[in-house]
Amino acid sequence: MPTHPALEIHPATPADVPALVALIKALADYEKLAHEVTGKPEDLERALFGDRPYAEAVLAWVDGTPVGLALFFHNFSTFLMKPGIYLEDIFVQPDYRGQGIGKALLVHVGQLALERGCGRFEWSVLDWNAPAIAFYQRMGAEIKPEWQTCRVTGEALAAFGKM
Repeated sequence: MPTHPALEIHPATPADVPALVALIKALADYEKLAHEVTGKPEDLERALFGDRPYAEAVLAWVDGTPVGLALFFHNFSTFLMKPGIYLEDIFVQPDYRGQGIGKALLVHVGQLALERGCGRFEWSVLDWNAPAIAFYQRMGAEIKPEWQTCRVTGEALAAFGKM
């Protein structure tokens, strides 16, 4: 799987927010979750570039076109007693898959984890996404089926905060 010869990966900037939003919407379409994209571009800009950034993103560009993204943030391992990086989302436009772009994005974020002294680099994958699972396993990722995601959002989060 050779990397596309014109591929460039760069940290996102505020000027990239429209490209990030377009890629996030394409990701949501792919995952059949378009109805869950309720945030606004200004929310994303504030979260990535505001006074207290909560996440980071890198974009994959081919010939000046944004074709992929990796959005991530730091977490912490109490057992390792070190920070980690959690990859919230990775996505490559379908027309650009199979060219090494997804691998290049993963490697880029993995290198950041090493540079930052992280003890882990982890992410989740939908159980129905067999191509992604196979790809991640080929990259050396261990799929942890014994772990289940817990999520509290919306009205449940509001109620949770009042318990």
